Amino acid sequence: MKVLYLYLAVINLIAFGFMAADKRRAQKHRWRIPEHTLFAAALLGGSLGALLGMYLCHHKTKHWYFVVGMPLILAVQIALVFWLGGGSHVV
Repeated sequence: MKVLYLYLAVINLIAFGFMAADKRRAQKHRWRIPEHTLFAAALLGGSLGALLGMYLCHHKTKHWYFVVGMPLILAVQIALVFWLGGGSHVV
């Protein structure tokens, strides 16, 4: 379980970092992080970090597919935790 928690902490930090870095790059008109990479980080377990990055950095909040997609990914991941855990514990 400790490895899982460590993995989730790292992937969420990475997803948050991607959002923050992409926002900085957008402001400076530089090369951007592809949107599929932002979604991939969320799908790999970093949805909370990506969602926090979106709203704390005010990035991608006008794109409906991010506003709907990131919370949806997080909701599905939370549902999977409860389904796989039998709903008997909170992670």
